[in-house]
Amino acid sequence: MTILPGARPPRLTIRPTTPADRLVLERLWLLFRHDLSEVSGALPDPSGQFRRERLDAAFTEPGWRGLVAHLEPADGGPASPVGFALVRGLDGPGRVLSSFFVVRGARRAGIGRRLAAHVLASFPGRWEIAFQDTNPPAVRFWREVAAAAVGQEWDEEHRAVPGRPDLPPDTWISFTNLQARYT
Repeated sequence: MTILPGARPPRLTIRPTTPADRLVLERLWLLFRHDLSEVSGALPDPSGQFRRERLDAAFTEPGWRGLVAHLEPADGGPASPVGFALVRGLDGPGRVLSSFFVVRGARRAGIGRRLAAHVLASFPGRWEIAFQDTNPPAVRFWREVAAAAVGQEWDEEHRAVPGRPDLPPDTWISFTNLQARYT
């Protein structure tokens, strides 16, 4: 599927992941980590894989949830997976957006904003979202998402990356979103 300007837009569906989604998320995970390697400098291991503890946790650990986004073409053909979000902390007082990804071919079409809004509204409460200042599109995106969710009622701070003094600090946005729009 290709998203073309002026064409009838495909329908975006977002749903919780199931064990049947594991292979799709593993493939999207490689794309996600590859994109981040430009910012983080992380390289794959000898088998060609990137670290995937967070992906595994989303399928096995309590308090974690994955969501997957698909575009369904207007002609009724098969849906294409276009992104995912992994959330942790659902069994505690605060939620952390652990990982978030939209494939390059689906970016700049509002899909990321819709996925982010869906995720935040699905799990009302205290949120924390981290990103790197060396990734200008992420900086802009997450500030806009926070403003859309809670206006100016959000905080931003820099925090050291645990166990990685060689890396610059991450930027963290924090806010409380009490409005549930999706379930």
